[in-house]
Amino acid sequence: MFEQTFKNIDDVLWKESGCSSELDYTEQTSWLLFLKYLDDLEQERALAAELQGRDYSFILEEQHRWSQWAAPKKADKTADPDAALTGDDLIDFVNGILFPYLRGFRQRAASADTIEYKIGEIFSEIRNKFQSGYSLRDALDLIDQLRFRSQQEKHELSHLYESKIKNMGNAGRNGGEYYTPRPLIRAMIRVCQPCIGETVYDGACGSAGFLCEAHDYLRYDQDGKPAKLTTGQLAALKTHTFFGKEKKSLAYVIAIMNLILHGIDTPNLLHTNTLADNLSHVQEKDRYDIILANPPFGGKERKEIQQNFTIKTGETAFLFLQHFIKFLKAGGRAAVVIKNTFLSNSDNAAKALRRELLESCNLHTVLDCPGGTFLGAGVKTVVLFFEKGEPTRKIWYYQLDPGRNMGKTNPLNDGDLEEFVALQAGFADSEKSWSVRLADLDQEGFDLSVRNPNAAEKVPLREPQDILAEIAGLDLESAAVLERIGQDDSNISSSAWEIHSLGDICQLIGGGTPSKKNEDFYKGDIPWATVRDMKHDVITRTDFKITEDAVKNSSTNIIKAGNVVIATRVGLGKICLIEQDTAINQDLRGVVPKSTKVLSVRYLFWWLKSVAHRIEREGTGATVKGVKLPFVKSLKIPLPPIAEQQRITDQLDALAAKNKHLESIYQKKLTALAELKQSILQKAFTGELTQAPEQELAEAC
Repeated sequence: MFEQTFKNIDDVLWKESGCSSELDYTEQTSWLLFLKYLDDLEQERALAAELQGRDYSFILEEQHRWSQWAAPKKADKTADPDAALTGDDLIDFVNGILFPYLRGFRQRAASADTIEYKIGEIFSEIRNKFQSGYSLRDALDLIDQLRFRSQQEKHELSHLYESKIKNMGNAGRNGGEYYTPRPLIRAMIRVCQPCIGETVYDGACGSAGFLCEAHDYLRYDQDGKPAKLTTGQLAALKTHTFFGKEKKSLAYVIAIMNLILHGIDTPNLLHTNTLADNLSHVQEKDRYDIILANPPFGGKERKEIQQNFTIKTGETAFLFLQHFIKFLKAGGRAAVVIKNTFLSNSDNAAKALRRELLESCNLHTVLDCPGGTFLGAGVKTVVLFFEKGEPTRKIWYYQLDPGRNMGKTNPLNDGDLEEFVALQAGFADSEKSWSVRLADLDQEGFDLSVRNPNAAEKVPLREPQDILAEIAGLDLESAAVLERIGQDDSNISSSAWEIHSLGDICQLIGGGTPSKKNEDFYKGDIPWATVRDMKHDVITRTDFKITEDAVKNSSTNIIKAGNVVIATRVGLGKICLIEQDTAINQDLRGVVPKSTKVLSVRYLFWWLKSVAHRIEREGTGATVKGVKLPFVKSLKIPLPPIAEQQRITDQLDALAAKNKHLESIYQKKLTALAELKQSILQKAFTGELTQAPEQELAEAC
């Protein structure tokens, strides 16, 4: 209906010397569209008032209304070219009379949530870039052909306007900051699942893409047809659902227009620096149910702005993430785009922020986006999905791989994200997805890097000097960890402690295998563990689940959650805690204290770890090695008072965390050294090597 009109408007702007880029085209189209929309809205309200026998008070004085200066009409409603301004007269009116009048609404408006205030804000931040009054007249005549009366007309105009915003994102320079790929936004919304009655917030709203897509998610069904909403629900959707803030003037204007075209007459958008909010002053009434955002990254904020935050940093994205955590309601859901380096940066601010996120929120999903997702951005990003109120225990990762190089001709599409949305609903494992328990991560640095255990990530080789700098930093970090370990008091034994046989103070519970002939036995919901499930210190999931009948009709036994199991054959010497009530097979035994007032389970776990080598050494058997029950029962365990057991386990937990941190550092160094070797080899045969290879390697040693 209006597509050709938009193309004709672009043709006029292309010829206008005052407009030189897609950003200019969208900016100038925006203020013209806004004034045409405002006139249509006023005419509609005036007609409704007349039908009801009421007077209507126009927002704009008559001479400043679109129908008077931009598109005057004759009595028969046809255009009146004789009354229409053009040339220099038109430019003088717009710059000298119209814009100053419209700017004045910011001072005259009763409050910031009125359309009058929005008018003042828009025209205080934008200027007319038309230099030719004849070009402006052509643009006005084309804009006047557009109508905002029906929902269908607004819907089409919103799609055409979105296309203009997308073109800005493709235009290079800083155009991309206004555009987040809509397929990515839609996937983020589908995961967060906002509902009518909840509030949706974007504190870095740009062109309001997240808010507009969230509106469409709630307003239309999957077939694009209007959802069946009550009058009250429609009113809430228009007035009390979507909220945003934007610092930059052009983005603010575009966001206002975008939301208006999506049917939100008076958008709840503030033109402000979001980071100026002092987080210590945030109250419950300030919080939101859903937060969707792609905040700017790489920028630097002034010292006085940083004082508003608990974790001080100049990195804009880190400040925004703190803001979002604080402004999210308890039980609220969020999806936030951020540079992937946030997951692994070793500076104090990044580590502190990761800890804050993991402790105050359940970071349940990390979507790893490939390069090229954001056109012209040149950086890799991830999307963090989290809920506030519960700490993180397990993170599900998905590595998005569309199977092609993405760019202007091959942008991200909705089909690329279908698998992600489907698998995320059940946190399912696949070649591209996997889960990581928080307890298995380095507990000091909380490195959340994307490391797909199912497929090696292909990354471009870095410069040798960059790799050397990382290695030097890892050396310093490992030295600091070793120093802390050396300072720890490792005297955790005493000759005064009582010595007991393990069988005297613990029950040793055996297991078994339900008959494989009865397939129904393996269609239950009771975890059934084998040695294959003992991959980490804690068994969190099992390959098989069995029924209660399977337990009753076999020699398996259920070990209560929180207890220890050991492998007495096949994987001899493996020790694990179990996270939930779990049945075991005949290769395992549950080791359950007869009294936890006498023996702490955590102390028992660490002590069994210390004698695992003895259990393994004792194993006998020609093909499958195992140990007999009497041997396990006879193992001698020192038994200090329960308070001392707690002190010992706390110390061992701390040492284990440091050890895991050290292992993480050394693994990173090995990876960096391998990359350094490959980088040097590559440069040696392209003529780019700046110094002798032995010098590069010497610096790494």
